Amino acid sequence: MKKILSADIGGTNSRFAGFQVNADGELALMESIWLRTEDAFSFGHLLENLKAGGFHLKPEDADIAVFAIAGPVENGTKCSPPFISWDVDISSAKDEFGLKWPVLINDFVAQAYACRSVIGEGAEQVKPGRVIRDAAAAVIGAGTALGKAVILPDGKGGYIAIPSEGGHANFAFESNRENEFRQYLLRELGDTYITWNKIVSGSGLSHIHHFLTGERTSPEEVISRILPDTETLDWASRFYGRACRNFALETLAYGGVYIVGGVAARTPLVVTGEMFREEFVRSDTMSDVLSNIPVFLIKEQDSGLWGSASLGLQKLRQSGKL
Repeated sequence: MKKILSADIGGTNSRFAGFQVNADGELALMESIWLRTEDAFSFGHLLENLKAGGFHLKPEDADIAVFAIAGPVENGTKCSPPFISWDVDISSAKDEFGLKWPVLINDFVAQAYACRSVIGEGAEQVKPGRVIRDAAAAVIGAGTALGKAVILPDGKGGYIAIPSEGGHANFAFESNRENEFRQYLLRELGDTYITWNKIVSGSGLSHIHHFLTGERTSPEEVISRILPDTETLDWASRFYGRACRNFALETLAYGGVYIVGGVAARTPLVVTGEMFREEFVRSDTMSDVLSNIPVFLIKEQDSGLWGSASLGLQKLRQSGKL
């Protein structure tokens, strides 16, 4: 049976999983492990830490190894992640690490493929609408930063996912009060402009809470203490809804919007309340379109591993190796 090594390498954690393709041609999870990304000083060192951590599937024994990384991928082989201190280059991975078939993708490309796997099938619907299966689906998620991707059918029985670095684009401030928040962030961060990454993210929750209450707390503390009917939750929900609305319009996501990432998984109230839904459909010109687009929440924190493995399975199938 074919074996797939799946990895989701983020700014905080690096997740790995070993999958086996069963007799029905479906994925079966065999093992998984989480490692701290900062404990490795290079990609090669990360693979060494994987072996040292007691992971049974050796990278060189996998029929295909799909590495998802939090950053833009160049030529399918290189990435300089903005939130990791080292680069990844798999152009010589066959010789250097003995990998049979290495694949490098953006981490939200992996999340996109997860949405068209059993993980997506089990997603919680947080806004009603009608899924058009052959249309584009938008995938968005806040964690260390705000990730985005879009996925659509490839015409060959599979899917193709397109990455985005839209989290680095300017945030859309609107009201006078929000512009006060913008000025606060410029002073606090010293940035030349404020991006979505700085607001719809874990650190963004801390910025919002500090601006509104004067209390400095870590993202983990805000997540553990956030309550219904608080201004912090209202602002966080409105901004998340705005991010999802804009991306749904940019991609015309009739296939649905899928929310992933640690912020919503650990604080579902941010995307399940009325404030989120109101902001999502708020548009002077496209409210009817937005009303028909469903929104789903994926709480599975290993969804990226399933997405990477799903792409690996698709590549094995389309290459005739299954």
